[in-house]
Amino acid sequence: MTPDWLGRSSLEVAPDLLGCRLVRRWADGRQLSATIVETEAYTEGDPACHAYRRETTRNRVMFGPPGYSYVYLIYGVYHCFNVVTDGDRIPSAVLIRAVELDTIPPWLAGYRAEKPARWGAGPGKLCLLMEIDRTLTDLPLTPDSGLWLEHRDADWQQSVTSGEILFTQTTRIGLTQGADLPWRWYVTNSKAVSKRERLSAE
Repeated sequence: MTPDWLGRSSLEVAPDLLGCRLVRRWADGRQLSATIVETEAYTEGDPACHAYRRETTRNRVMFGPPGYSYVYLIYGVYHCFNVVTDGDRIPSAVLIRAVELDTIPPWLAGYRAEKPARWGAGPGKLCLLMEIDRTLTDLPLTPDSGLWLEHRDADWQQSVTSGEILFTQTTRIGLTQGADLPWRWYVTNSKAVSKRERLSAE
């Protein structure tokens, strides 16, 4: 996935990332591929955006060119993975909130007691599953970095076009500011979605 494709408003990129793949490769050759099923957009002028007030050491990557990773820690425990979007010097990113594994390799057997569809159901859970932490922040999302994005495959896109796969757009989660903005998207019928919108017409 090229920086040019990601160099658009996060409000455009966030829904377009649904169905795309997040791929993680380790130095020992192991690799995981997961389908993105839930995203949230954060953009310039957004009071919930980490870059809302000013540029800092932590959020500096958001002011840079698109196609980079932004990983931060919440509650001192859980990591969150974001894709930097929009143009250079325009702070903007998409939080990847949930993924669903395409296949389960033998080395992940028994990873958690819950159903595998829920292993990546939340930003912290997906980072644990794919071992994404702050050592991967401010890196280009390319195979050389061990973390990258791939576009939807043709079959998935056809299912979207035909209406077999639907998206839900709703408000973001866990915010004190900008909580009323409908800048969260998810694959309506995915079992990996972190939290469903009960009031929406699904």
